[in-house]
Amino acid sequence: MRAVIQRVENSSVEVEGEIVGSINKGLLVLLAVHKDDNEKIINKMAEKLLKLRVFHDENNKMNLSIQDIKGEFLIVSQFTLYADCKKGNRPGFTDSAKPDKAIPFYEKFVSVIKESGLKTATGKFGAEMKVKLLNDGPVTVIIDL
Repeated sequence: MRAVIQRVENSSVEVEGEIVGSINKGLLVLLAVHKDDNEKIINKMAEKLLKLRVFHDENNKMNLSIQDIKGEFLIVSQFTLYADCKKGNRPGFTDSAKPDKAIPFYEKFVSVIKESGLKTATGKFGAEMKVKLLNDGPVTVIIDL
């Protein structure tokens, strides 16, 4: 599982001209499921994101987690995070899980995050989406598990 996490002041995702998810201060999570992932990775990734200390404390140090600040999540599926660009100029996506595996993994991940009690919004799996964000910092972190 791979996630690109961006600390945001706000973010939203639009499908066919309609905003389907939006958040204020928190984390935009672009999430991809690898073809070889197992279900154990879901809880591990969720725990990592819930505890990731990327928010500033009173001393302007990144010591606080999203739980500490009661932030919000916007989780967007993005299979292109496993693009292979080693050969030629057209990316290949053979490492990305097929939808029959990726959809339940994505949905379970969202469910685990929601159990934290933090506001959690999502995009629409498989849809053509427009993602808007105001990156805070900017802080962008890539996590591969």
